[in-house]
Amino acid sequence: MKTWFYSKLRSSALAAVYVAVMMIPNIVLAFTEPYTPWSRVAALLLPLGFYCWWSVWLRRSGVAIWLSFPFVFFGAFQIVLLYLFGNSIIATDMFTNLFTTNPDEAGELLGNIWPAILIVLAIYLPLLWVATVEIRERRQIPYRTRRWLGFPGVVLFLLGCAALNPAREANGGKPVLKKDVFPINVFYNLKLSISEYGKMKRFDRTSEGFSYGAERSAEAPQREIYVYIIGEASRAMNWQLYGYERETNPELSKRDDIVVFRNMLTQSNTTHKSVPMILSSVSTSEHEELFRRKGLPALFNEAGFETWFISNQAPQGAMIDKLAADADHLVYIGQPRMDMQMLDEMKRVIEGDPARNLLFILHCYGSHFSYHQRYPREFARFRPDDDVAIARKNAERIRNAYDNSILYTDHFLNSTIDYLAGCDACSALLYCADHGEDLFDDGRERFLHASPTVTYYQLYVASMAWFSPRYREHFPDRVDAARDNGMAPANTHALFHTMADMASITSPYIDRGVSLLNSEFEYDRPRYYLDDHCQAEAYEKMGLTPEDLENFRRRGIEL
Repeated sequence: MKTWFYSKLRSSALAAVYVAVMMIPNIVLAFTEPYTPWSRVAALLLPLGFYCWWSVWLRRSGVAIWLSFPFVFFGAFQIVLLYLFGNSIIATDMFTNLFTTNPDEAGELLGNIWPAILIVLAIYLPLLWVATVEIRERRQIPYRTRRWLGFPGVVLFLLGCAALNPAREANGGKPVLKKDVFPINVFYNLKLSISEYGKMKRFDRTSEGFSYGAERSAEAPQREIYVYIIGEASRAMNWQLYGYERETNPELSKRDDIVVFRNMLTQSNTTHKSVPMILSSVSTSEHEELFRRKGLPALFNEAGFETWFISNQAPQGAMIDKLAADADHLVYIGQPRMDMQMLDEMKRVIEGDPARNLLFILHCYGSHFSYHQRYPREFARFRPDDDVAIARKNAERIRNAYDNSILYTDHFLNSTIDYLAGCDACSALLYCADHGEDLFDDGRERFLHASPTVTYYQLYVASMAWFSPRYREHFPDRVDAARDNGMAPANTHALFHTMADMASITSPYIDRGVSLLNSEFEYDRPRYYLDDHCQAEAYEKMGLTPEDLENFRRRGIEL
């Protein structure tokens, strides 16, 4: 009798512990997210009621717990993201990152978030282990426990449902379930991620037959070489060229022949969305068109250029790979993957083909985490910069390594410019980072990028251009326009059209109104951000704090 009693008691306790453990993410999110009061009620009561009912709907709680393993996984995943970002649910982009991030990058990140991994293991492994024991010993929940947890669970769930309508009204008509209620919102995001992945896989078919109808409006008398460099995670405020107190651009700062674009924002804080938008003519509000149009290599192919896409990042199985594949030549750099290796490859091509017009697209590794692995040790100017766990206490070391990666980018860009300047060609170069980065900058303790709610540090990116003496001679109006547009309110949508304008390529799909080389750049054109659900949103609606807005204001940037 005593053994039977303790068996029933343990099964009842397991059900209660399951409910408490599963509610941890919901309770934390209730404090970290900008929910309305009604949304907060729904976000707590709906899952609480469901977990109470689910824990006892079968007589054997261990079986019910293992059947809910997807909820357990999402709970653990959510806690890790809260550790990284401090807020935000598991976004669509997080799932896409899981599908597309290469193993090396994943290993680098996991090796630096071990405290979060230990936390989730400590929370969820004991629960799953006890549930396994319950299954093996075939223990059952007493009827009284099932009634005490199950019936209140149904009531709480219904109360949560009743809160949905006022919550929707308080949110301006926006759906509450798929935005605010964890883990329902996560399942919705997973579905959307799978849908986007499917569109990417069908790109070859949906873009088949597409043509830009490209033509040249002007040509230089000698060969032309254009270089389009896509930076990685390079935020403007850590560049000396943008007023940073550290000398992170000692080489570029000595040049008087570059143009710095000081009002450039990214369309997305994730590489797998930002880079395809950079490589495409589509605007932020035309996201679906991304899967029907080819990219920049195809445009230059039609205009008679030989195109090279040289990437220092491994193939990702993402939309980037699809657009890159249209280039005449696609090269993935091998280990140790230092960005200067791309310049070596570019030199080989130019010196081996001294006549043809060329387009080079260079996709950098730049300042991708782990930062200390992105530069040779001779560029470790700011120390200590060794590999450390991701934590606020290590912010100085992390920032040192990040600044060293900017220092190496400075050397790479300056070396590329010097080489092009020595070529017997009309040449020009455009650089822009795909997105910025959080580096424990303020009390939010945010780190990395790709969070659903963005920050000033993720949005404001470094961008610059260079024009050879022969380019300045043949196309002085464009160079003058670029200088005049140093504070033009642009985002990364402008880059495709700027590159086309740089090479005198015209097409019905080219929008010179956003070209930074156009003297009639449309300064009143609104800028948009591509949110986690692939919708164009105004930047000020993306969860920016008063501090973020003040930082933009100090830079003279109006959103």
